[in-house]
Amino acid sequence: MWKQFNYVFQLQFLRSAGHLVFFAIIQIMISLGIVIGFTYLFDRPDPHTTLFLATGAPTIILILTGLVIMPQQIASAKVEGHIDFVRTWPVNRAVILSADTLTWLLITIPGIVLSSLCAHFLFHPGYDISWTIIPAILLTALTSIGVGYGFSYALPPQGSMALSQVLIFGALMFSPINFPMERLPEWLQALHSVLPLYSMAEVMRASMAASTFVVDVKHYVLLTIWAVIGYGGAILVLNRK
Repeated sequence: MWKQFNYVFQLQFLRSAGHLVFFAIIQIMISLGIVIGFTYLFDRPDPHTTLFLATGAPTIILILTGLVIMPQQIASAKVEGHIDFVRTWPVNRAVILSADTLTWLLITIPGIVLSSLCAHFLFHPGYDISWTIIPAILLTALTSIGVGYGFSYALPPQGSMALSQVLIFGALMFSPINFPMERLPEWLQALHSVLPLYSMAEVMRASMAASTFVVDVKHYVLLTIWAVIGYGGAILVLNRK
């Protein structure tokens, strides 16, 4: 399994190496835009608002990677015939997804680190980093990437690209990531109680500002369920004859 993972990771990484730096730069720009640019929406943003933006930016980076950038790359790979080539490999399908997941996880690190440092030195939002930060980042990333895998492998290329655009629009404008849940209408609050975006934001907030936010264990459970569904669906598609 380790040899398979090593070979697949090298092959997939080298295939995308020319684009990975570009994707990392995009994530850095978007995360800094959230931390700095969104403050211009407020006349005098209070510390609570700044803390929401500072803890929401890393979540947006992970969502952008798993639900937008990666599905678009898979759609392009389908058109090029690369996915059909991947399905012929004599390796475990979980190894293929694991190698790809590690690649996409690595490119999120610069954006998360730079946006957090920028927010800390410019606005002093009041970070209180908990030991749960690593599990929170991993679970959020795995859920986002897993869901992205699920619909991008299941849908045709045009469908997955269209859905990815809808998801990022909804994440930026209508998801309680950069603002409290209470500001949304009740029907949208009910919808977010079963979708993974709000849970992603909750576990990240509680990990980056543990003295201000508290997260319920149900959010970890919900993210785990969505991750299993996403990866499981992608594996079923890859195993299809």
